[in-house]
Amino acid sequence: MSSPKASALQPRALIVTTYGLYARAIGGWMPVGSLIELMGSLEVESSAVRTAVSRLKQRGILDASRRDGVAGYQLTPRGRAILDAGDRRIFERPRASRDDGWLVVVFSVPESERARRHQLRTRLSWLGFGTVSAGVWIAPGHVDDEARDVLAEYDLAPYVDLFHADYYAYGDVREQIPRWWDMTALAAMYDEFLAQHSPILRRWNRRDGGDPGSAYADYVRTLTAWRRLPYRDPGIAADLLPRGWNGAKAEDLFRSIQKLLAEPAQQYVESVLGG
Repeated sequence: MSSPKASALQPRALIVTTYGLYARAIGGWMPVGSLIELMGSLEVESSAVRTAVSRLKQRGILDASRRDGVAGYQLTPRGRAILDAGDRRIFERPRASRDDGWLVVVFSVPESERARRHQLRTRLSWLGFGTVSAGVWIAPGHVDDEARDVLAEYDLAPYVDLFHADYYAYGDVREQIPRWWDMTALAAMYDEFLAQHSPILRRWNRRDGGDPGSAYADYVRTLTAWRRLPYRDPGIAADLLPRGWNGAKAEDLFRSIQKLLAEPAQQYVESVLGG
């Protein structure tokens, strides 16, 4: 059963979600035939699967590998590391409290290294940093360890100074949040997630969502749509968020779908892999 805007989810992203959920537990490898069957449940044609896998191979996420004469695709160490880091952000990242303070990044990248400047800004954005001014970015203090790990991993630390800080003046820090982050755009992303995935929860709560294959399709689509949001949300302390903030409602929806569908989806994947 198709979810709204299912076609908007890229096959590459659906494959990454599937490997993240199911392949790591069995050694990181899946047969080509099983992957194509699973993606077929998501209405992805085999040609699109092969194109997406080719791109994932180019990015160093998957490698072609044969087991007992069977062709398949294996997660690379880099791919596994990316998925492990994603788990921490998607499933485990706590929301900040005011007591955490703020993490401030001050950076300067020479004009001759514009590509590195772009990479630094991209990584800071995905860590949840907002912009105070040119070359000065800010995030809740609880991302300290993650930020240092990422900056070191991508060899960006030489361009950066990190500071822990408190906000003293001027005005209420709540009023500064929309200046540092585009909270309107983030709220719109949460609204879109709620609009597209609330019908899934209603269907399964009525017990007319479908069979285990449908559970797998709905769960993978939901997680694929959800997993970009924790990278956009800086995790600001709840008492600093705008009134009527919809992020918590969206997270509750995701957790409810996960609770309902994770087990039947797992059973379906096991039946495909064992078939």
